Amino acid sequence: MRAMRYERFGGPEVLREAWVADPVAGPGETLVEVEASGVNFGDIKQIAGQHTEGPGAPDGPLPRIPGMEVVGRTADGRRVLGYLRQGGYATKAVVPDRDLVELPDGVGAGEALAVLVQGLTAWHVLRSVARIRPGESVVVHAAAGGTGSLAVQLAREFGAGRIIATASSQEKRAFARELGADAAIDGAAEGYRERVLEANRGQPVDIVLDAIGGSVLDAALGTLGPLGRLVTYGASSRQAASPLAPERLAVDNIAVAGFWLIPLLVREGAGGAALDALLGLTARGRLRPLVGAEYGLAQAREAQEDLLGRRTRGKLVLLPHG
Repeated sequence: MRAMRYERFGGPEVLREAWVADPVAGPGETLVEVEASGVNFGDIKQIAGQHTEGPGAPDGPLPRIPGMEVVGRTADGRRVLGYLRQGGYATKAVVPDRDLVELPDGVGAGEALAVLVQGLTAWHVLRSVARIRPGESVVVHAAAGGTGSLAVQLAREFGAGRIIATASSQEKRAFARELGADAAIDGAAEGYRERVLEANRGQPVDIVLDAIGGSVLDAALGTLGPLGRLVTYGASSRQAASPLAPERLAVDNIAVAGFWLIPLLVREGAGGAALDALLGLTARGRLRPLVGAEYGLAQAREAQEDLLGRRTRGKLVLLPHG
């Protein structure tokens, strides 16, 4: 089969197209003829050698084939979505059965790939960690991104009373409002608190979903009301937030929690009620996963470079047979 693989750690430039032996499914696994593969920052971390230990880390010697998400067909004709630790940048892949779900009619490959990692993250930060209640106010950082755009829509689906989106440009803020945000503001740290409170009609907020970190996270803490919750699930700013004293949490009656999807997938598998619900919402048109550019398999390096360069919007998709 055709695949993109890496023989040493490095940037996207280490990816090379190769012909390799077809993978063989073992007990509890299924061979999938790949229709489309998702491109994630996690793939970039894998080939850079930054994700070599811990939950979900790839195993086996180099060379390796990256790629954690695939849509394709099984030998018996089922169209499926699957999560795997590695091996998705290829025309065939082996997926653990517990991480494989059948796709409902009307869900495109890009949409399905968008709701796997990004959709499940948005679902869990809102429901499992923040435990959103109807009528609560929610601030979604980077609301035009893959996870943020789904979090805006899911917050509305879960009954949020007011949704405030942050984004870096007028175009992105307009897009967030199209998705259902009640207000959209600049997410820069300077003046952040004043803009959020104004967008929430002068009141502190109940929930903040943060994937930026650093000074933005610091500023967001000052917008939480009593029993407010901030969930951190990324640090795209690559800046460390200020140390947080537990006493402040107690005095202000606020909570800070973290979330990373991969350990949850390793422990429980990707299949389950949350992913079924996300795919069902997508099939019924109540959830609009943001699908971006499509690339041929041999363009995997270009796709990763575009992702790193922030030149994209939405889920990036590789078409192994394109």
